[in-house]
Amino acid sequence: MSEEKNSTMNQYLTFTLNKDIYALDISSVREVLELTPITRIPRTPKFMRGVINLRGHAVPVVDMRLKFGMSKTEDTVNTCIIIVEVLFDGDSTVMGALADSVREVIELTEGMIEEPPRMGTTIKTDFICGMGKQDDEFVIILDINKILSLEELAMLKSVNHDSSAETIPEVSPDQGVSLNL
Repeated sequence: MSEEKNSTMNQYLTFTLNKDIYALDISSVREVLELTPITRIPRTPKFMRGVINLRGHAVPVVDMRLKFGMSKTEDTVNTCIIIVEVLFDGDSTVMGALADSVREVIELTEGMIEEPPRMGTTIKTDFICGMGKQDDEFVIILDINKILSLEELAMLKSVNHDSSAETIPEVSPDQGVSLNL
């Protein structure tokens, strides 16, 4: 049975934050967009950059660097928004994750993924599924459903439902890069 578990191949979308490589299970990723204007929502946490208009729907965007205690993501030609589905209260919510760049989709077996390192009791790392390796670099595999707290997810869901898409700049169809999953 353990051989079967080790040979199960999973796909992950890799992206960079501050020169480190992170990954999300491809099943949670809907699409990747080029950076588009983000409308700031007042009285939201700093890591919540605002909302974008995605085909007529307001989608909240989280700056992953700010969420992880890094400096704000700089807007460059490589900056992108990864559109993901997050589970909350048995329902899925769509959000954008701002990243420095997207690299590629990689395949890893469960046997190629190590447990996340123990950092002590004061450092919360339950949002890390494991550590993979690509060439000579570590890939930090994230659990998108555990990056935000329940309160933050509730706020995202309310932004998703309360924001008016009419006041958000339009996203042209050629700005999206579909992943053809």
